[in-house]
Amino acid sequence: MSVDQPLILELAEWLETPPGQYVRGWEQKQIDAMVCNAFGYHAIQIGLPHWDLLQANRIPFKGRTRVLFERAAEQGAAVVADPESLPFDTQSIDLLILPHVLECSSNSHQILREAERVLVPEGRIVISGFNPWSLWGVSDRIPGLDPLLPIPAHLQVSLPRLKDWFKLLSFDLDRGRFGCYAPPCSEQVWLDRWAFMEKAGDRWWPICGAVYVVSAVKRVAGMRLVGPSWKKRAKAKKVARPAVVTGRHY
Repeated sequence: MSVDQPLILELAEWLETPPGQYVRGWEQKQIDAMVCNAFGYHAIQIGLPHWDLLQANRIPFKGRTRVLFERAAEQGAAVVADPESLPFDTQSIDLLILPHVLECSSNSHQILREAERVLVPEGRIVISGFNPWSLWGVSDRIPGLDPLLPIPAHLQVSLPRLKDWFKLLSFDLDRGRFGCYAPPCSEQVWLDRWAFMEKAGDRWWPICGAVYVVSAVKRVAGMRLVGPSWKKRAKAKKVARPAVVTGRHY
């Protein structure tokens, strides 16, 4: 298993801090909007099972997974699973959510390949991650500063890199957002004072948000929807009839 278990546990703890709650609140809002109209039969969230990102979705079967050593026995996770080798049948999942899973692994591309395998054609994948080119990400590269984020900058997956992977795996990116534009700070009082930056950042420097959420759809070349095979009525052949000659007698 290439998922860094201590790292994902550290991320789960960080999400309970003021900056973590700030990120969590923004991502929850974006993901709720992306999945509320996603339909199908099976929806799965990979990782961070204590954080329910499927609450706004109406798919009948919903599940969450955890890594082996994650402290999630009391969190209601149904499945222990390695994101690189999911215990689901090929083309069996309609909706897949990966919150910060790619950046907790040394083999992110394999996780995406596995996601592509289990998704049905036209299935949807939703991914969240930290933006390495934001103020939060850059602070991790400045000597002498304590990094604010629990994920090291070299593990963070940039959006352009993720788009390249999508193209290789036949995913179509259909929507995405950057968010959390407040400067790096660890106290709630400062996060509240910088709240006005959300609208300003979204308008003037949208690619500098601390996190991003994207949604993509799995496309299958040559796929066509199968509907009921209606029997076409055979057209009745026209039968030539002899002309009838009528005449009038005056």
